[in-house]
Amino acid sequence: MARWQPGATQRLVVAAVDLFTEQGYDATTVAQIAERAGVTKSTFFRHFSDKRELLAAGQETLSRLLAEGITEAPADATPLQAVAVGLEHASSAMGPTNRELAPRLRAAVAASTELQERDALKSVGLAAAMTAALAARGVPDPTAHLAAELGVLAFKRGYARWSESHEDDAGGLAPYALTALEELRTATASLG
Repeated sequence: MARWQPGATQRLVVAAVDLFTEQGYDATTVAQIAERAGVTKSTFFRHFSDKRELLAAGQETLSRLLAEGITEAPADATPLQAVAVGLEHASSAMGPTNRELAPRLRAAVAASTELQERDALKSVGLAAAMTAALAARGVPDPTAHLAAELGVLAFKRGYARWSESHEDDAGGLAPYALTALEELRTATASLG
């Protein structure tokens, strides 16, 4: 087993998702994940505190990208327009591996209460990053929270549609996330 091979984080995530799909989350051990990824157990623990944290791989980067996009939105952008820029910015980091893993990861999360809890925490973290970025733009607190929550929901809905699509589209995730955001904006207008 080679030491310090590049891409260990991605290999660990892929190995974990494969094993979670094959034998379930509870039956999968850290040792099995490390072996499948071609790394040692100590390498696993340099990247993740436990197997549940594999679900959060990339969360910090995604939060940062969403916040950066919101920050970089034009000064006259509405809160949802700023969120749309954040979604576009973050979507650029999602590639074929993300798309390929999504259905299997979704199935693993659906089958495990522990992973469902971690997924909920991930959503809270993404919303917090977007709320902070919107607040820094001067958006009032309730509006910032609502826009951020809509952004998280749009990202998740768009990501699910993108990963389920069989089209070979060059636009990537962004059009799916932006369509979902527009649908949610329209739905909120009908709330009365």
